[in-house]
Amino acid sequence: MVNLPIEFSDKKVTPFGGMTLMKRFVDSFGIRDKLRDLPLPRGQSNRAYDPVQIVESFWLSIWAGASRYIHADWLRYDTVLQSIFGFEGMPSQSTYSRFFHKFSDKRNTEVFPELHSWMVDQVHLPNITLDLDSTVITRSGSQEGSAKGYNPLKRGRNSHHPLIAFISQTRMVANAWVRPGNTADSSNCEAFLQETLHHALVNKKVGLLRADSGFYTQSILNCLASESINYIIATCLYPNIKQRVYGVSDWVSVCSGVDVAQIHFAHEGGQPHRYIIVRKSVELRPKVCGKRLFDDPAYRFSCYVTNLDLPLDQIWNLYNSRADCENRIKELKQDFGLDQFCLQGFWATEASFRFIMIAYNIMSLFRFFALQSNKKSTLGTLRSYCFALGAWRVNHSNKTVLKISLPVKRRTWMVGIFTSIKLKMHHPNP
Repeated sequence: MVNLPIEFSDKKVTPFGGMTLMKRFVDSFGIRDKLRDLPLPRGQSNRAYDPVQIVESFWLSIWAGASRYIHADWLRYDTVLQSIFGFEGMPSQSTYSRFFHKFSDKRNTEVFPELHSWMVDQVHLPNITLDLDSTVITRSGSQEGSAKGYNPLKRGRNSHHPLIAFISQTRMVANAWVRPGNTADSSNCEAFLQETLHHALVNKKVGLLRADSGFYTQSILNCLASESINYIIATCLYPNIKQRVYGVSDWVSVCSGVDVAQIHFAHEGGQPHRYIIVRKSVELRPKVCGKRLFDDPAYRFSCYVTNLDLPLDQIWNLYNSRADCENRIKELKQDFGLDQFCLQGFWATEASFRFIMIAYNIMSLFRFFALQSNKKSTLGTLRSYCFALGAWRVNHSNKTVLKISLPVKRRTWMVGIFTSIKLKMHHPNP
């Protein structure tokens, strides 16, 4: 096999010509104006970058595939991509570090709930289904807040334990906190809920809240009752609940190998609640999850507490759709570098963490408005099919034009996306 000869060229070419889609989409709903209204930290030097450009450059680096701060330096040499976004240059790794280290607990509280609220307002939803979840992010060093705690993949390693609230209908993040690695799932959950409901979702109605068993505490149930929010929360199968399950005999079959029943139960000193018990046959569903009770290997059990007055099978089906949270966390880690962007300061790490969530929300809105879909196309897929397109600049009649290399068969599809973005610009509040 003969190798092709190699030559070099000074021609300015970008591998991310499709990012012009994101540039036009970002322009369409004016997030830069919103960023300028927020108390972002500013540099003291006359040559300091505009903080809005630092944030936008950080997002652009993530969309282009950066998963560490050092990766952001790649784009400093891509002058065509910089011209697409109107940048004369892009920040370095040290610029991002200095910028995020200017954030504090107070500044994070002032910036991010309001920014999340503004973004959620871009999509008009009469009712929101809110999913609470947490994840473990392993750290290699001794950053502030990293501590030894529950870490299912790398036991004994330092980690952070973030708390995230997802909006089910739009695949957006409503709010997110970074917490030390040795905190429990329910730690600070009430304060997180208050900030989410009264600041990040201040103009929205939460019709249903779902959470796993880590959030099953009496204080959280009391908080939800005081807010008059419907909920379905997976419960821990404590011994007193197991005793009640043992006496259940009126099982109702909802599908092959799955039976459901209900009990009303109150922990000592608490109010009675409705519990939904799900019994799954191991023989008919070998890969089923759940807890084994009573030394009976034939079944596995799950339990949920709810204040909804709905049939048992509907409650079970409503909770099952919450499993998409794991897919979103997986995408955030794989495509957005959620577990890699880390700094020494705790509040700096949280600031970058929460800006990543905004970058994810912008991509969710892009899927919703430009692609007319909110359930498909991860960032990795979009990067391959939409953004990773070779492009260069040419001058025609004193006008600079961006030439995008794209097969003829795909051009109609790409033009359709440009048209959807153009319609969004003319009708910003559908």
